[in-house]
Amino acid sequence: MSASAPSAAVLLRSLKLPGFVRAYAPVAEQAEREGWGFERYLHHLAEIEIEDRRGRRIERLLRQSGLPQDKRLSTLDLPRLPASIRRSVPTLCEGGFVDRAENLLAFGLPGRGKTHLVCAIGHELIQRGYTVLFVPTFKLVQRLLTAKQNLDLEATLRRLDHFDAVILDDLGYVQQGRAEMEVLFTFLAERYERRSVLITSNLVFSEWDKIFQDPMTTACAIDRIVHHAVILELAGPSYRAEAAKSRSGKPEAP
Repeated sequence: MSASAPSAAVLLRSLKLPGFVRAYAPVAEQAEREGWGFERYLHHLAEIEIEDRRGRRIERLLRQSGLPQDKRLSTLDLPRLPASIRRSVPTLCEGGFVDRAENLLAFGLPGRGKTHLVCAIGHELIQRGYTVLFVPTFKLVQRLLTAKQNLDLEATLRRLDHFDAVILDDLGYVQQGRAEMEVLFTFLAERYERRSVLITSNLVFSEWDKIFQDPMTTACAIDRIVHHAVILELAGPSYRAEAAKSRSGKPEAP
C-alpha cells in the first residue's frame, strides 16, 4: 500500500461498515491464530456487521416508538394473568397478528395490567423488526384534530401508516366531542385490514357509545376493530391497589 493510500479503516468507514471497522483487526488476529481462510474471515466480519446494523435499527425503533422502557416482558408479572392470556403471549410476541393486519384489544378495569401487557408485546415486536408507536389515545386524537384544522390530516395519516402497529392506550379514558370522534374513527378506518392497532380500554363494547357518541359510528367502529382481532380480558385484583397495600402494610379500604 502506498504512503498516500487510505487505510483499511478509512475505506470501511467510507463504505459505512462500522461493524467491520470495529472488528476487522481483532478478527484478523483471531483468524491468523486459528488458521482461518479468507472466506471464513470475511463471513465472520459480515455476520458482525449484520448484527451491528440490527442492533442499531432496534435502538432507533425503540426511540421512535415512545414505549415506556420499564414495561417489558421481563418485568411483566405473567403468573397474575389469566391462563388463557399467558398461553397466548408467546404467539402474540412473534408478530403473526401484525403480518395479518389483525388488531389486539385488552379490556379490564384500571390497574389490571393492560398497558404493561401490550407494551411488553410492543417491545418484543420491535426486537423482531416491526415498527411500533405507543401513544395515549387522547394525544393521538389531539394530534389528528390539529392536523385536520391545518389541512394536514391526510399527510399525518400517511406518516402514521409507516408504523406496523400503533398502540392506543386508554381508549375512552377521556370523553370525546364530535370533532375528536370523527378523526379517531377516520384513523381506525384507514388502518382497517391494512395495519394493526393495539387498544387498551376500561370500557366494554356496550359502553363505546360514550366514545363515539353516535350509535351508527359506534357500531361501524366496533365492526372494523373486531373483524380481525384478538381480544384479551384482564380480570383479578388491581396491581396498583395491591402495591399500595403492600407499601402501607394496611388493609385496603372497601
